[in-house]
Amino acid sequence: MAMSPNMTTGAEPTADEAIASDARILSAQLKSMRERFFPPTARKVLRSFTSGEAARLIGVSDGYLRQLSLAGEGPQPETGPGGRRFYSLTDINALRAHLADQALAKGNRTKARAYRKWRDGASGEHLQVVAVTNFKGGSGKTTSAAHLAQYLALAGYRVLAVDLDPQASLSALFGYQPEIDLEGNDTLYGAIRYDDEARPLKDIIRKTYFDGLDLVPGNLELQEFEHVTPRALASRQTMAPGQPLFFARVHAALRTVEQDYDVVVLDCPPQLGYLTLSALCASTSVLVTVHPQMLDVASMNQFLFMTSDLLGVVREAGGRLNFDFLRYLVTRFEPNDGPQAQIVGLMRSLFADRVLTSPMVKSTAVSDAGLTKETLYEVGRENFTRATYDRAMESMNAVNAEIEGLILQAWGRGT
Repeated sequence: MAMSPNMTTGAEPTADEAIASDARILSAQLKSMRERFFPPTARKVLRSFTSGEAARLIGVSDGYLRQLSLAGEGPQPETGPGGRRFYSLTDINALRAHLADQALAKGNRTKARAYRKWRDGASGEHLQVVAVTNFKGGSGKTTSAAHLAQYLALAGYRVLAVDLDPQASLSALFGYQPEIDLEGNDTLYGAIRYDDEARPLKDIIRKTYFDGLDLVPGNLELQEFEHVTPRALASRQTMAPGQPLFFARVHAALRTVEQDYDVVVLDCPPQLGYLTLSALCASTSVLVTVHPQMLDVASMNQFLFMTSDLLGVVREAGGRLNFDFLRYLVTRFEPNDGPQAQIVGLMRSLFADRVLTSPMVKSTAVSDAGLTKETLYEVGRENFTRATYDRAMESMNAVNAEIEGLILQAWGRGT
């Protein structure tokens, strides 16, 4: 008898069994690699910073930092060979607080704010929620989100990074292996679900090895929001009284923790589903990452049309859409590539200042750091040739400083 196309021999696994087996093998290998890279606890630790790096982050001279150390003011650095001083990010933030308190004691509020940059809610500086989005893979969305969150934390802001992508690449960069480290209700879905198993967001947030930077990790559980939302919309009576509609649920969850943070960075999923729409409705600002290739730009064009249509429907239903800024971020840019330069020029002619002045330059330093699940801000300069590292860092800092300037402008602090 001839076998039907759906039948398999006993020796061959079915497609789902083969894929599941591959997933288990890869997961075990990733776990082994993580334990090898980050022994013995398999958790990442941020490197220490030289006194020169610490001084630049704080905004003082290295000599002044040495004077503080000799006077016993603030946390004392570790000393290495040759008397070199090293500071942790926790030390740096403690020094910021110390210097800010000193400035306030002298009545210099402007100087105090330069050291401690936290937003002043009493003065109307609202929580900045920055959505990093695009629905085409390879646009550098997660890389941009991770580096922005870390840059802001290094600058002294209180930051919450939220991984909304079921593939959880952002969580992996922060040292999590979702299928091993997370259980049920450990993602943002746990705070925005419609049933009585919902948890407070503050119970889901996890500290990271970056002082001042917390994380809401992601995993495949986030996809549940796409599946249950249509049922919730079809049977509103099953929702508890007073529960927000799908497009307001991320906003409602973030409001419960807004006093603890200055900036939230949302790494959106690469699709325009209910989760992305809810994230956009929670956002005060949006970054659209664009790889300057014609196919990517054409994809972005469709993304903009679809986003506009869907947000229009949400707005008519009562959704809040108040963006302080919308910017296009050119990523993986190769300055010597003529066609790429032409596309960037086209974008600037069409969108003017909505395209960030600084592009994120393609660099082997960023990709090489990613091999060990690290970012450019985590690896030391000694791991690369000086020119490669400096070029990548200059580009990354220029992009993120421009975004920081937009945030400060939204708070009314100017540029």
